[in-house]
Amino acid sequence: MDLHLDYEKVNPFGLTIEHRAWVGEPAKKVEQSLIFQNTHGMTSSHAMSEREIKKALIPKTKLKADKINGTIELDEKTIMKGIPAEAWEYKLDNRSALEWVLDQYKESKPSDPTILEKFNTYRFADYKEQVIDLLQRVCTVSVETMKVVNAMSL
Repeated sequence: MDLHLDYEKVNPFGLTIEHRAWVGEPAKKVEQSLIFQNTHGMTSSHAMSEREIKKALIPKTKLKADKINGTIELDEKTIMKGIPAEAWEYKLDNRSALEWVLDQYKESKPSDPTILEKFNTYRFADYKEQVIDLLQRVCTVSVETMKVVNAMSL
């Protein structure tokens, strides 16, 4: 019970966090825009706004779990490795606890234009470090829970 109630206090599981080089198409667009702005001034319609530049520099969110390889791809740049098979076995309804966390942090686009314009401020990139920490703790809870469940079935 303590394991689940105090999940925020358990030691994070020692997953490997890999940050890949990210020089995708958006980064090239930003670079071209900045070169254009420096060469031709900021008044051109070809120049990207500061908001467009920030958005283009944020890697695209993926939040995909790969149980076979024991990985979670957070975005185009970051992947978590070393998730043990036992972590996927602990289920909340029909999915693992890790998959449940990933579903909770996915970005969605509201269909209502007013909500979309005024209240849709959630961006995964703003919470990425907290999600990494949470996933590592949920991994610990999942593995430890499966140890208890397996010991009870003996």
